[in-house]
Amino acid sequence: MEIQIGICGGEYEMKIYDISQEVFGCQVYPGDPTPKKRVISSMEKGDLYNLTAFSMCAHNGTHIDAPFHFIKDGKTVDSVSLDTFIGMAYVAEHNGIVSADDATEILEKAKKQNSEAAKRILIKGDAEVSAEAAKVFAESNILLLGNESQTVGPENAPMEVHLILLGAGAVLLEGIRLAKVSEGVYFLNAAPLNLSGADGSPCRAILIAAER
Repeated sequence: MEIQIGICGGEYEMKIYDISQEVFGCQVYPGDPTPKKRVISSMEKGDLYNLTAFSMCAHNGTHIDAPFHFIKDGKTVDSVSLDTFIGMAYVAEHNGIVSADDATEILEKAKKQNSEAAKRILIKGDAEVSAEAAKVFAESNILLLGNESQTVGPENAPMEVHLILLGAGAVLLEGIRLAKVSEGVYFLNAAPLNLSGADGSPCRAILIAAER
């Protein structure tokens, strides 16, 4: 979804990109429970109001991985500062395995455009972050790394990449959708739900671009 809003009499145009999956039809990591919806009350059936209950895994669809997901003493999602999830970000397009050289190039491009954006990197495309690339990102003190897959790193062996990034205190934003977003700098809001003690959380991630 893309929303355009005129600002200051049309001098600026703000584009809002919804980069989140719809929850009940979202992708689910193999073995995780799927989101379920239950209608408790329905006006169509004569009830006074509509009321829905739902259940889901913290890692369904578009979601945050907090360090506690793989790090025993790592921060839980509610204890990570909100400015980790909200701020300038850089979208880089890549397909295939992200190597250490690729990660270095992505960070250099981001820093040239906006040093703050280099702290939050979103990878557009069918990409798999290698352990070597994860080390480059971790050593750069990245705050957040996002990708379109349901997991950063190989789907059949995600632990090493998670340990490197989460162990460095970074958070992961997985399952985003960037097909309609071009490479470049944006303002990201991927604030998670305030789930006490949780290892992750669903989120409604958006990108904002302001253009003259």
